[in-house]
Amino acid sequence: MFSRKIRRPKSADPLKAWECLDAGDIPGALRLLKPGAGTQPLAETALVVGRAAEMAGFDDLREAAAALVAGPGKGQALYDFGYACVERGLPALAIPALREALLGNPGALTVMRELVSAYEREGRHGDAVEVLTRYEDDFAAWPDRYLQVHNAIMSGDLTLARSRHGLLPDPTDALWEPPRDRQNRMLERAASAEPVSGLGPTDLRGWQFVLAGTVLGTLSPFGFDAGMTGRYAWLQDSYALCLEGLLRLRALLDAAEVRPRSVSLLPDRDSRILGLAAAEVLGLPAEAFAPGREDTVVVAYDLNGVAETEEGPEILKQLFARVPGQVLHEHASNWTDAPVITADSVTLLHQSAVAPWGEQMRVGDDGDVERGPADDRPAERVAAGIVGADPSPEAGDGGTLADPLSSFTDFAAAVRGSWLRGDRARLTSTGPVPSARFA
Repeated sequence: MFSRKIRRPKSADPLKAWECLDAGDIPGALRLLKPGAGTQPLAETALVVGRAAEMAGFDDLREAAAALVAGPGKGQALYDFGYACVERGLPALAIPALREALLGNPGALTVMRELVSAYEREGRHGDAVEVLTRYEDDFAAWPDRYLQVHNAIMSGDLTLARSRHGLLPDPTDALWEPPRDRQNRMLERAASAEPVSGLGPTDLRGWQFVLAGTVLGTLSPFGFDAGMTGRYAWLQDSYALCLEGLLRLRALLDAAEVRPRSVSLLPDRDSRILGLAAAEVLGLPAEAFAPGREDTVVVAYDLNGVAETEEGPEILKQLFARVPGQVLHEHASNWTDAPVITADSVTLLHQSAVAPWGEQMRVGDDGDVERGPADDRPAERVAAGIVGADPSPEAGDGGTLADPLSSFTDFAAAVRGSWLRGDRARLTSTGPVPSARFA
């Protein structure tokens, strides 16, 4: 059906994507389709998607694409293609088909919900709210009203979220109780953060707390006005930044009146190094992580790194549910590949980071940039380098908002009543504060 000899796209972007498939580059082809997905003819998009699905062995998507090529205006074909694209991780390509299917059958709540799902996966929460609000006279409280409130929060519209949340009854199905409880906590966190933080469109710390319950320690001093809004893209981490993060953690614990009795060490080398340094900075004994231990600070350098160890997945599963007095601190949290659980305290948000003791880039003796060797000294000696570092923050490019310790502790004190509550569910969206990112 999708053989090049039978038919190939005529429009520019689908044709370029087809040529990528000729070279065997499936991801490259799909990336080329995404920017023009809303304007290209759906049948042209489906031609490329169908061939890519055939190459990847995705029979459900191949069959749905073939049906859309054969009947591009048929509602069932549009829905089936959109549904298959969402299931296969291609929400941007699903949206035009589902949008058209809904226009042709505006009473189809199943189509509306699938379109909302696609918008959510693309981080287009405002569009999800618009669709849900358009059909709110006919939809159900669960899941539709819940989804309306959720996406209003994620898009930064607290006025709408609060007004519609007041209309949301308790769920009759126990399946919806955990999401309901998380949504309640998000609105409680917003109420505690808004007076001191403002929750404006660039308030990264405030919204990180509302959405995830995470107190963000530092903001990137680079590229704030160029689209990064406090997040890092690529970072060569430093001992100074590690120490600054631990000092902010100490200030957070003090301001929130949390009194841990130990630091719990995780099994990966990066986390062990940082945990040993944390024990020194906090003046607490360091112990190997044990599930169920109360009144302890569990220290991770990067939770995705923890997940890569043999025992890591089980540890992260144990950390999902909160233990009394337990605080989970992550130094470098990946915001484009979020960990499976969300930390209570995070020093910084990054897309890619290299630990200070890792294989960092440097200028060699010949003037060329090269990758230096990792520091393989014992963890205790590397940790001492963190404790002895100068924690003065980098000057940066001057575009990032001032973030003195006093402002941080004011925020911590204001939100302490809504911090450390509920589970540590994964954060799947950047929310109302977007940042530029590498493709």
